[in-house]
Amino acid sequence: MADAADHRGTTSARARRWLRRTAAFLAAVPVLAGATQIPASPAAHAAPAEHTAGTAHTGSVALPGGKVTRSHSVDVAITSMTPTAPEKGDTLTVGGTVTNGTKTAISAAHVGLHVGQPLNGRNAIDDAARRTSYTQGADGTEIGGKYIKKIGKLAAGASRDFSLSIPVDKLDLGQDGVYQLGVSLTGQTQNRPWPQVLGIRRTFLPWQTSAAEKKSQLTFLWPLISATHVTPRTENDEDRTPIFRDDRLVKELSPGGRLQQMVTLGKSLPITWVIDPDLLATVEAMTRTYEVEDPKGGDDTTPGRGQAVAKQWLNDLQKAVEDQQVVALPFADPDLASLAHRGKNSGALGHLQDATELASLTVQTVLGVKPRTDFAWPVDGAIDSSVVDVATSAGAHNVIARSDSLRETGGLSYTPTAARQIGGGNTAVVADARLSTAFNGDMSTPQNSTLAIQRFLAQSQMISLQAPDKQRSIVVAPQRMPTASQAQAMAAALKGLPGQWSEPLDLSRAAKAKPDPNATQRVPGGHAYPRALRKQELPSQAFDDIQKTQGTLDMFERILTADYRVVPPFGNAIRRDMSTSWRGEAQHATGFRHDVQSYLSGLTKKVRLVPKTDMTLSGRSATIPVTVQNNLVQGVKLRLVLRSQQGNRLAVGEPQVVTVEGGHSQSVKFGTTANANGPVWVSAQLETPDGQPYGDEMTFQVNVTEITSTVILVIAGGVLLLVLAGIRIYVQRKRSAADGDDEGDTELDAEDGKSAEDSREAAETDECDASHALVPEQPSDPAPDTGSQSADPSGSGEKVEH
Repeated sequence: MADAADHRGTTSARARRWLRRTAAFLAAVPVLAGATQIPASPAAHAAPAEHTAGTAHTGSVALPGGKVTRSHSVDVAITSMTPTAPEKGDTLTVGGTVTNGTKTAISAAHVGLHVGQPLNGRNAIDDAARRTSYTQGADGTEIGGKYIKKIGKLAAGASRDFSLSIPVDKLDLGQDGVYQLGVSLTGQTQNRPWPQVLGIRRTFLPWQTSAAEKKSQLTFLWPLISATHVTPRTENDEDRTPIFRDDRLVKELSPGGRLQQMVTLGKSLPITWVIDPDLLATVEAMTRTYEVEDPKGGDDTTPGRGQAVAKQWLNDLQKAVEDQQVVALPFADPDLASLAHRGKNSGALGHLQDATELASLTVQTVLGVKPRTDFAWPVDGAIDSSVVDVATSAGAHNVIARSDSLRETGGLSYTPTAARQIGGGNTAVVADARLSTAFNGDMSTPQNSTLAIQRFLAQSQMISLQAPDKQRSIVVAPQRMPTASQAQAMAAALKGLPGQWSEPLDLSRAAKAKPDPNATQRVPGGHAYPRALRKQELPSQAFDDIQKTQGTLDMFERILTADYRVVPPFGNAIRRDMSTSWRGEAQHATGFRHDVQSYLSGLTKKVRLVPKTDMTLSGRSATIPVTVQNNLVQGVKLRLVLRSQQGNRLAVGEPQVVTVEGGHSQSVKFGTTANANGPVWVSAQLETPDGQPYGDEMTFQVNVTEITSTVILVIAGGVLLLVLAGIRIYVQRKRSAADGDDEGDTELDAEDGKSAEDSREAAETDECDASHALVPEQPSDPAPDTGSQSADPSGSGEKVEH
């Protein structure tokens, strides 16, 4: 049974292979008839129109914007096409490369052109760009004869360049319109030994023999926007030398760089310049001495090296914008959608007004021209009602939207004019989505850029052909930061844009154009905002951090005597925190915000109170010294407040205003009044001149040792006793002198100046001597007469002689 099943499976597999080969052969017959001009077999009439014989001829897939994905097939690349929009009498030249991506060699190969029928609308252009297989009815027959390029044998994996030149008259072009132009490789393989189209690449050929009755008015925005490069840090010198995050702008400003190409190409194009003033301020700072942070981290910096290219770029830009319209975005190009969806309740909207005012001043200062500041440009032109509200809150009454956001719902058969009245006196300038995204993707290869240019021209002509009796204003808003190759492709498309159906118009006049009454004017709700764009928005925490930084800056500004050294760089850094350029760079955006806040906090902490240890106060009145230290390079002015936690025991003086020069410290003394002994906690707090706390509060303990009234009375009593003793001594001396007591006088004189106690002892001695004088002496031996007199108060003494 198993053998029988295997046999049936094998037979079935062989049958399927035979059917596939037969179908492939039948499908190839009509192709051979059209490509090689050989008689078709009768079976050709039964063959399907769509050529689907395997992958050998499928080629690469062309995606919107010209991006190409390759498969294992024969690839045809169109790398040049001149002229891009030919006229009568011109010769069309198409150049490119064919590559055999299969594992089989190709023989008898040649490259030829196919011209299809004119396309009947903008959607038809999109459909043709997406098709990958060859269809004779749509692609047309090959223009043979001498207008083919013979390749011969093309080995597996080999490539060969080609160039085809054909007079336009030979293309058999009829009415005005957009024609599909195919470049094919026809050849044979070992498995399929007959001529067949093995690969094809399509592009578009605009054809118009006379000027349109009413030309389309084309406005092309030319953006000069860059990422954030400047930090709020500056060197501690008089020049306030700025410090950059990196020196990448040097490459962009140098010859061949992105921004250099934008200026060089734009000066000869009919465009409207759309400029982020932050870029101008950054490049202007580069014209002088600047420093660059160490990419490895730390505080080390290296000298910037972009002075020469910055000066040259600004000089070229000043010349390029002469007599052309300049639109200035708010400073640092804030992300309007992020503000609308996540930052409205954080108070960050106030920064938008400041950014708008700073924009005009910056452009006038650097470029010497007065810009328009009444245009807002949300990311990719995506809007909803909240985005419009935020965009217009700072005075921008014109919002640059895109047609894939403000979609047409009225069933119009043509592309309406760009201007729309959306209420509140505001205008939505709706850029065309197809034209605006035509140069997205990789334009560094000639193949991609050539296809993008031809598709752009085809779409612009088709707009004019849709309603030739209606003159419409069409706006193109490309990607915000085009690469150098994208800029080159855009410039080539604008230069190749024929005047038969298009004429330039600046953005201001496009915004004032009469709106089409049938065009959509209703702004979509928040649910319509693209989910992919919403995921790239700044988080709510970012706006909370921004407001915290702003609060710190406001407090710091109040104490500075030279705030111009701090407020502008930090104000710009806060505006850069909200930049649209952070989309897709969430980690770097968080790091930048953290660095700004950390650096600002570090500066505020350089003004502080010097810590105090516990101290002791003796007496009812004393002073407490508090020292303020300023390690900034500029002076500060603050209030110093001292508070006692127990005012009934220790009262302190009133707050004092203190001014401290940069790099100095100053001690402030507060008077105190003690009412009781013991420890008391005291706090010191710095405040801004308007009374807002600045920095952390400092507390310390004061031990009061008060001298009481009882102690004072004891001391006073002791002093009084000393005075009374002195008076007594004086009286006794006077009395002795009056009695004529010489001996007493002598002894009193000898004891003069002694203590009161010694004086009393002398008085007692005198009294003893007087009592001895009343008793007659009876010496054993005769003694000389001492001349002593009797002290007998009766006066009757008896002189005894021996």
